[in-house]
Amino acid sequence: MTGSVLKANARKLIFENTPKLFFISLIYVAIGAFISWFAVTLPGNIDLENMYLRLSSGEMFTITMLYSNFRLTGVFLAIIFSLFQPIFDIGYISYCLKIHRKQETTYKDILNGFLVFIKVLMLFITITVIVMLWSLLLIIPGIIAAYKYRLAYYILLDDTSKGVLQCIKESSVLMYGGKVDLLTIELSFVGWFLLDIFLMMLTPVPFTIPLVSIWIAPYLGLTRVGFYEERIRTLAS
Repeated sequence: MTGSVLKANARKLIFENTPKLFFISLIYVAIGAFISWFAVTLPGNIDLENMYLRLSSGEMFTITMLYSNFRLTGVFLAIIFSLFQPIFDIGYISYCLKIHRKQETTYKDILNGFLVFIKVLMLFITITVIVMLWSLLLIIPGIIAAYKYRLAYYILLDDTSKGVLQCIKESSVLMYGGKVDLLTIELSFVGWFLLDIFLMMLTPVPFTIPLVSIWIAPYLGLTRVGFYEERIRTLAS
């Protein structure tokens, strides 16, 4: 099944599940935007006042300057707070899976990640470490690793009794021969993301909900679910 067909099916499901789907997407996007904003602006995260003074004195901005203004306590708290993002991500994936499978959905589905809280965190941390290690070699191996394990969360949702390493292994099998296909599909959404960033830049407030993402989230989410279902059918055949 081509990416265009998967995207067309996603659009059809979106319109069939309006307006509830957009309301859930608004909650999900707002939570993600708040987590990102709070993690960056967390008190003690970065000594912004010192950076401003150094830049005002004519000093050029460098990575070394940025690192020298990190406050470890704030950075640690920001990392801990950011770990809640994958919990809500898997909740939204759960919601999209139910829509795609014509199952009954509720607003509580977005909290399903908390039902497997520990496994989600362990899966997130394990995949992040693996991808980072591959990225130390070159950027391409890192990208390949990221797409190799992209379906691990879906596999966990389908059977929460599976272990972290089992989900990673099964994702590797499902994605064999499909990594480029998923990359191509996701690249087709770049225009939407650029539009979202542009509109956010025009908003003169510290915390902004990326409004275009309320459309992107279900569109991309349901397209990915369709891809996952197609990979399962391909493997079964």
